[in-house]
Amino acid sequence: MRKLLVYLRPYRAMAALVLAFVFLQAMADLYLPTLMADIVNIGVVNGNIPFIWKTGGWMLLIAVAGAVCSVLASYFSSKTASGFGRDLRGEVFAHATRFSEKEFDRFGTASLITRTTNDITQVQLFLIMMMRMMLAAPMMAIGGIIMAMTLDAVLAVVILAVLPVLAAAILFVIRRSFPLFRRLQTLMDKLNLVQREGLTGVRVIRAFDRTGYERRRFDGANADLAETALKVNRIMALMMPMMMLIVNFSSLAIVWFGGIRIDHGRMTVGELMAFIQYSTMILFSFIALSFIFAIWPRASASAERIREVLETPSGIADGGDPASAEPAARPAGSGDGAPAVSPAASSAVSSAAAHAASSDASAGSSAIGPIGMRQATVEFRRVTFRYPGAEQPALEDISFAAKPGQVTAIIGGTGSGKSTLLKLILRFFDVESGSVRINGVDVREMPERELRALIGYVPQKALLFSGTIADNIRFGREDASDEEVRLAAETAQALEFIQGMEGQFGAHISQGGMNLSGGQKQRLAIARALVRRPSIYLFDDSFSALDARTDVRLRRALREVTKQATVLIVAQRVSTVMDADQIIVLDNGRMAGIGTHDELLKENDVYREIVASQLAKEVTA
Repeated sequence: MRKLLVYLRPYRAMAALVLAFVFLQAMADLYLPTLMADIVNIGVVNGNIPFIWKTGGWMLLIAVAGAVCSVLASYFSSKTASGFGRDLRGEVFAHATRFSEKEFDRFGTASLITRTTNDITQVQLFLIMMMRMMLAAPMMAIGGIIMAMTLDAVLAVVILAVLPVLAAAILFVIRRSFPLFRRLQTLMDKLNLVQREGLTGVRVIRAFDRTGYERRRFDGANADLAETALKVNRIMALMMPMMMLIVNFSSLAIVWFGGIRIDHGRMTVGELMAFIQYSTMILFSFIALSFIFAIWPRASASAERIREVLETPSGIADGGDPASAEPAARPAGSGDGAPAVSPAASSAVSSAAAHAASSDASAGSSAIGPIGMRQATVEFRRVTFRYPGAEQPALEDISFAAKPGQVTAIIGGTGSGKSTLLKLILRFFDVESGSVRINGVDVREMPERELRALIGYVPQKALLFSGTIADNIRFGREDASDEEVRLAAETAQALEFIQGMEGQFGAHISQGGMNLSGGQKQRLAIARALVRRPSIYLFDDSFSALDARTDVRLRRALREVTKQATVLIVAQRVSTVMDADQIIVLDNGRMAGIGTHDELLKENDVYREIVASQLAKEVTA
């Protein structure tokens, strides 16, 4: 928990105001019983009505001042906690977006969502209560003890005898509840995972008539969460009766012994009334602390889970900022120095910037040409890579070069490493040995932002976002004009179905593009990459959902707009790759051959086998 308090630094002034107002409120509350004792001892006993009115007026003013301080303390504590929660959520989200796929696999999407939302909410709630109660309760308790001992030191022994009993009860609750709260957050992760899978995969679930199975799966996760929550609540339910029992017995003891001391003339009635109020303040301060300690285990478990995310370095260190892979344990808005960039990477970036201006000038605003480097040669030099925990490499000893103006196609069986090869260019993973280079610069030395600015990527699964069609295409480049968006859609063979939709480019796309067909989603994903006007195009099996006619038209259109760029295409169909300038054949993670379609047909057994199997399927069909 302490390590997260660094995010309170921007709100130190407001936290100080909270402390000041809580202190003033505590002083006001502590002064009221003394005034009440004076009213009884001087005003009521002596029948001094003016004194009663005067002192009563002072009590009213002090009570109003205390109420104003309480309201202001609540306002500033809420504002401080809300700002803390906002900054922490932003930092967790920003840090998670820098994770490699290895870290995403480790935490899981559902757990990251829970940690960013529910866990931070728990810490935020604890912070509000800590600023209000954790500061006020000790002040009230210590001040109440001092005032009570001032009134009657002998009778104060009753209070001092009760405090260890209260402390023991609080400690009992904490020790029993802490492990249960941690388990509660883990079970919430599980419930979110099951619910997320059930909702996103609802079509598949219905198609296979597995609704009953998914409902039972959800009910099981829900029951586990409910059972653990009930255990926690049973423990929490014991706390209030125990506290009130101790408080009531304490009050009874104080009245009993106080009456005896009044009989012996060692205490007045007003002092006893004030003493009872101070004892109540002291005991209720401990009850307030017990509430803090009751939610502390859950907040502490949540803080630990948040800290675990923030202190997990990304498996991919940004070549432009070596510190980016380190735990992000600083508040939002803190200043950072300029990132250190290697000379080679800096040269590559400068080259990109130099070419950008000439490229824009020559391409014009209505063309879809590269705005990054004119020349972007992608080279693999003896690259070997294995996934975390895997025994066998996914790719082994891969060497080739993809040059500008060329189409390099990658084909092979399922699991041969085709998509993995593209992920290494994007630095979703880093190579185990060897290097991936762009214009001779190792991608590990290039700033990620500059690297990915050069690339237009169309993933294997065409993922779209909720919003309009134009918004999704502009996801590739925010400042793309309407004409550029239209040209990208036309090149991607998407213009025809877009114009048939209500609203056309303003037509709404549901989350994940659920209201579009697979082919339509693929074409919009391609348009998104085209409007980026990159130097390198990566197509990861991006034509699989297209019919043969659309596939031919799309590849013909792509030839024209990507003729200055470096193009890598991963494909399953021979018809998609046969016109490529070079075809790389992968077999179980190794290069089985490289060449043109005709060359491979003559010389490469693996490629001939792929062609034969697809031709056999077509003949059979």
